[in-house]
Amino acid sequence: MAETTNNGGLSNNGADSKGLVVSFGEMLIDFVPTVSGVSLAEAPGFLKAPGGAPANVAIAVARLGGKAAFVGKLGDDEFGLMLAGILKKNGVSGDGLTFDQGARTALAFVTLKADGEREFMFYRNPSADMLLTPDELNLDLIRSAKVFHYGSISLIVEPCRSAHLKAMEEAKKAGALLSYDPNLRLPLWPSAKEAREQILSIWDKAEVIKISDNELEFLTESNTVDDATAMSLWHSNLKLLLVTLGDHGCRYYTKNFKGSVEAFKVNAVDTTGAGDSFVGALLGKIVDDHSIIEDEPRLKEALKFANACGAITTTKKGAIPALPTEAEAFELIKKASQ
Repeated sequence: MAETTNNGGLSNNGADSKGLVVSFGEMLIDFVPTVSGVSLAEAPGFLKAPGGAPANVAIAVARLGGKAAFVGKLGDDEFGLMLAGILKKNGVSGDGLTFDQGARTALAFVTLKADGEREFMFYRNPSADMLLTPDELNLDLIRSAKVFHYGSISLIVEPCRSAHLKAMEEAKKAGALLSYDPNLRLPLWPSAKEAREQILSIWDKAEVIKISDNELEFLTESNTVDDATAMSLWHSNLKLLLVTLGDHGCRYYTKNFKGSVEAFKVNAVDTTGAGDSFVGALLGKIVDDHSIIEDEPRLKEALKFANACGAITTTKKGAIPALPTEAEAFELIKKASQ
């Protein structure tokens, strides 16, 4: 059965010959205020926007011409069916999706306050994504991944935590490159201490890790964002550590070299999904050639492309609608070099 289904929804975009990126975790609906710069309580109304970092990464890969699948659980409700439809429409295989009849699809209310800080309120007690069990995993799909990507929200509660660990183990055994973006959302964790411990509990398994400058400070309990602080998170299985610095680009660390890649100047209106766009773009570049990680000039090219994709995503509201195509990314790179 796996042979006939693993390419679900992907046969028309020329991506079939490419390696598969499987993204594991949550997909949800973000409700975003119709007016910018207000608190959630002050918002006069909300627009619904599909989100969830692992799902955003899968769609980012597919939109750039790659081959992607998403593994997770949705509610068997209108929102869950809508999200499954969005994956399909964007060419992401839904062969790893399951639906829960007893729990709702997760919802998050997100606002960008006047001071530029994001405020989150989550509705998930429990939501369907938290109830994915190890037995419900599509192991054929997971084992066919060239890259297996995940976050940390799926580690918060059982049974999803066990499903996450099993999926990771099966992907690794089958030879996938493990990619981790913790995507810290403190309001979802019982405490900051628990968040730090659980995020780090699977740290030494990942071969590619991407964190933001804020996450670097949080995980190291430090106020400094520098090479020494970043390298304190290095471990022997790691091949590439990335620290994203918003409009200051990103820094990269490998076993043999380190450096930085500048950001692209754009008019940012909403940073939601920029990190996911960056990750999707990078994974799409390295999925078929992991040796790029060890070749600094080629890695810098891939990160430049990823920075362009992240930058473009900030120029529109919402994550998924703002994820760029390859042509848009090349256009920005070309414009910047003139």
